[in-house]
Amino acid sequence: MVKKYKGGKNLKADKSVVLGALSARLKKGALLKLGKNALIRSNAVLYAGSSIGDNLETGHNVVIREENIIGDNFSIWNNTTIDYGCKIGNNVKVHCNCYIAQFSVLEDGVFLAPGVVFANDIHPGCALSKKCMKGPVIKRGAKIGVNATILPFVTIGQNALVGGGSVVTKDVPANAVVYGNPARIKNSIDKLKCVSGLIDRPY
Repeated sequence: MVKKYKGGKNLKADKSVVLGALSARLKKGALLKLGKNALIRSNAVLYAGSSIGDNLETGHNVVIREENIIGDNFSIWNNTTIDYGCKIGNNVKVHCNCYIAQFSVLEDGVFLAPGVVFANDIHPGCALSKKCMKGPVIKRGAKIGVNATILPFVTIGQNALVGGGSVVTKDVPANAVVYGNPARIKNSIDKLKCVSGLIDRPY
């Protein structure tokens, strides 16, 4: 564990964890700002230059790059990468094997199922692509199903639900249920029924 961070009261981190890894993009004096009560599991790497709130919990092999601003109660599962320059709110949960591209936004209470992938480049390989990179914006309380792909500049509205395996190419309104490739509006969350029959409304 490389101690290039500040804060971190009551930190619990496995020996193989790296805190404050230095990116070539930042000055050598950059530090990781870490809130209290973090639980960080083996082989996670958290870069200097990011700020993470209280009660962080990671799975194994997690990477959180530099220049991220992350709120409290962030849970991130195994083998997931948060690339640089993202903004993540409070009470966000990101499952296994996800990729969050640079300059993405996840507001409070967002949930990403396993295998969700964000893109941020509208014309990959172009010499000017870095000037117009922008990841998706996922609004408060939205949920994205397993193996969905969210393309650049897309906004997923508040409390919206994206079905598993979808490719989202356009903005999704608040409270909408979308799925497919490309994803299209199929319903609204207030009309959904619980398929198990255990409750009347799942959302």
